[in-house]
Amino acid sequence: MILMEKGATKEQIKDVVDEIKKHGLRADVLQGDFLTIIGLIGDERKISFSNLALMPGVKEVIAVEIPYKLISRDYSKQFIAKEKSRIVKVGDVLIGGDEPVIMAGPCAVESKEQIFRIAKEVKAAGAKILRGGIYKPRSSVHSFQGLGSRGEAEAREALQWLRAAGHQYGMPVMTEVRGEAQTELVAEYVDIMQIGARNMYDQDLLSRVGKTGKPVLLKRHFGASVEEFLSFSEYIIAEGNKDVILCERGIVPVGKGNSYTRYILDLGAVPVIKNETYLPIIVDPSHAAGRRDLIFDLSCAAIAGGAHGLVIETHYNPKEAIVDAKQMITPDELKDVIDASLRISRIVNDYRKKSS
Repeated sequence: MILMEKGATKEQIKDVVDEIKKHGLRADVLQGDFLTIIGLIGDERKISFSNLALMPGVKEVIAVEIPYKLISRDYSKQFIAKEKSRIVKVGDVLIGGDEPVIMAGPCAVESKEQIFRIAKEVKAAGAKILRGGIYKPRSSVHSFQGLGSRGEAEAREALQWLRAAGHQYGMPVMTEVRGEAQTELVAEYVDIMQIGARNMYDQDLLSRVGKTGKPVLLKRHFGASVEEFLSFSEYIIAEGNKDVILCERGIVPVGKGNSYTRYILDLGAVPVIKNETYLPIIVDPSHAAGRRDLIFDLSCAAIAGGAHGLVIETHYNPKEAIVDAKQMITPDELKDVIDASLRISRIVNDYRKKSS
């Protein structure tokens, strides 16, 4: 990263950026009231750090050794305090602050009546963001793939239902983008674009979604290390989109672990990620557990561990759900989770303030 002098002019900053681009690299510019930091994106071997250090207005060129440079605490420490995270603003909802944000809704949008009823009930329970799947990644080609799999007309109609339900009940909406071809259509209707665990490694999809400028929720792949997870998030950041929300959703269990839970929820990743990056981190206990009877406990543990929020699959009658019925909870159960999460968050925040 290139640390500019406090008095560096706009022309000097532009000259450095132009020099970076001349060598086939891209520049990420973090600009504060008195300080500017420029990050390099691409193969840094193409450019001489010593030459950059001699350019007018440059104070220092610092090597950042970790692969997820643009989201690292080292890169952003001049602007974001170590204990703080970037606030991602979605409508009137702030993700990354002291109060946890709960995202809730059905695994799959199945009908207009279903999504409107669920939206009403999760809103009453205290959820801030409505989620619902239009395109569903499934292990079997014979399983229900979501209404989006039936063609663009059906996908657009389902997205319109989701958008309208969110509008009626005052909630931003989120759905998953399963492939590049869906990106522009989904971006037209939703407030947050979700990249599912199976697509965490899809560099082209990450870049394309990043270019929309919409906030992105990126789920950790069930076989990915924390370093890989953070590194792949930079494909979104590199497109100039810093409104990225990370999501821990469980990793592959060892031995017979999947006899008890669908995945192992890696709660240790939450404080680790908060130490490594300024991006907000939330937890998905639904996919990690695969069973509704564990959602309350895992949600409480996630908030106690520092998660900025939760994404929870919710249905007024889970047994009726076409997809993931076993892991969905009712709106009444969701209210219990939200009430407990808010209380735990206040206790933890108070303790941290006292001990700091």
